[in-house]
Amino acid sequence: MIRTENLTKRFGDNLAVDDLTLEVAQGEVFGFLGPNGAGKTTTMRMLSALVAPTGGTAWVNGYQVGVQNAEIRASIGLLTESPGLYPRLNAEQNLSIYARLHDVDDVAGQLRTYLTLLGLWERRHEPVGGFSKGMQQKLAIARALVHEPTVLFLDEPTSALDPEAARVVRDFIETLKGEGRTIFICTHNLNEADRLCDRVAVIKQRLIRVDTPAALRQGLYGQSVRVRLREPLSALPAVVEALPFVHGVSEMPDGLRVSLDDPEADNPTLIGALVEAGAAIQFVERESYSLEQVYFDLMRESEEAA
Repeated sequence: MIRTENLTKRFGDNLAVDDLTLEVAQGEVFGFLGPNGAGKTTTMRMLSALVAPTGGTAWVNGYQVGVQNAEIRASIGLLTESPGLYPRLNAEQNLSIYARLHDVDDVAGQLRTYLTLLGLWERRHEPVGGFSKGMQQKLAIARALVHEPTVLFLDEPTSALDPEAARVVRDFIETLKGEGRTIFICTHNLNEADRLCDRVAVIKQRLIRVDTPAALRQGLYGQSVRVRLREPLSALPAVVEALPFVHGVSEMPDGLRVSLDDPEADNPTLIGALVEAGAAIQFVERESYSLEQVYFDLMRESEEAA
């Protein structure tokens, strides 16, 4: 559905995107993560046929960037970071312009569908210049969807929204995900990416890593559990290290941190060995890592490698 090969973009001496190769499958929600200036928005603009690559190539919906740009623009929906609405026109008029540009057959029906889904139907006759930031963002999403695109590009879809509006937008993205659309999201909201995305890519001009959030955690940290003890016993680390599925043990002020193959399968044996050695176990919990931790550790590794 989306494929890039060695995609590169320079602005003069500034290298914005460097040799990007990746593939996004049909129906996948794909997160694009990186700091400001990492090349996220530039990549999205190239894939949307808004700016030309300096090198490499890409395909969207089977159309080649730079060769079939009109077909790409007709088949995608695009939400830019700034909504770019006509403030003096009302919501219905704003959507109608784009529906007609895309030759939508049932303009009135499509407008009603998306304005209703996003809670804007009762406000359709009001000038959008008086809308809140959240309402404008929802209208911009409706504009990106009015022609029923199969691929949707979203640049910071919940940026600067209040919590209630951000939740409405996230819930709507999950609804779109259930419809089988391919959704490419640039975001700084890592919790949002963790919740919504099937896979994420971390980029800083060059692609650093791409995988599912769970696989990124597993690759960086493995799997581990924290065993909280009523009181420490000096013999316990050696007992745990002798178990065949254990890869490492570290002592903590209130117990042990144990790296192992499969917590669900291995915990009963681990607990049995500890109890037999005299441990007073208060609880055992699986350690979890946020996508934010993964992101910053990947960035640090990239900087150290550079």
